[in-house]
Amino acid sequence: MATIDDFMRLDVRIGTVVKAEAFTEARKPAIKLEVDFGELGIKQSSAQITRRYDPQELVGRQVTAVVNFPPMRVAGYKSEVLVLGGVQEDGDVVLLRPDETLPNGTKVS
Repeated sequence: MATIDDFMRLDVRIGTVVKAEAFTEARKPAIKLEVDFGELGIKQSSAQITRRYDPQELVGRQVTAVVNFPPMRVAGYKSEVLVLGGVQEDGDVVLLRPDETLPNGTKVS
């Protein structure tokens, strides 16, 4: 079981997608995202969200992400944050976002 201390170590923030494009080099279908997290700056992410989302419709959308995991290399691309979503049985991801627009970098608790 995870503890509240485990959860508190995560830095989960709200950001706005400023750029999105198909990640054709990835083995599994994915989208390259650039997300503005305010004071934290713009961070990159590789997200396997192609079943439900097209890159052009993601720009301007707010997302929720873990911003304090170590960066990972995905097909040579530096993925700096983990964008969060609900994963259905067939791998269809529904992105988590706030009900109202929040300032970029807002902490989630």
